[in-house]
Amino acid sequence: MTPEGMHLAELNVGRLLAPTDDPRVADFMAALDRVNGLGKRMPGFVWMMEGSGEPGTGNTEAKIGGDPQFVSNLTVWESVETLEHFVWNTVHRAFYERRAEWFEVLGRMHFVMWWVPAGHKPTLDEALERLAHLQAHGDSDRAFGWSYLKEARLWKDHGCARIAAE
Repeated sequence: MTPEGMHLAELNVGRLLAPTDDPRVADFMAALDRVNGLGKRMPGFVWMMEGSGEPGTGNTEAKIGGDPQFVSNLTVWESVETLEHFVWNTVHRAFYERRAEWFEVLGRMHFVMWWVPAGHKPTLDEALERLAHLQAHGDSDRAFGWSYLKEARLWKDHGCARIAAE
């Protein structure tokens, strides 16, 4: 259940297997505008960290640690249920399932969620701090993954609990 007056922020980071203009990641890059555009039209969507606005670039110019192959997605949603619906019940899921084609296995948590006051737009630095907290301390009220949320049912239904443990 969404805490009163709060929204759900999420950060997902990944390191592409190749530069953004490389044919090996072309399918991913070509789908960014479509998937991000769908997300923005979903019920419960609140806000997304934007990139340059250039077609097909998403937010790929936000270099994490100066590395041009690290890409991030930072969004805010009204509730767990609205984020889950977008992630698991739209075309987003098909791209999630293909992530091994485009992204390195990072070997540590690369996805984090946390509650923000309605109207707050988190910065990438804030989000990276939350991710670091999750990596260092595990799930807590400050930073958490899907398994921390009792209401996260679709994540479990799609077998993602097993995938996340691998």
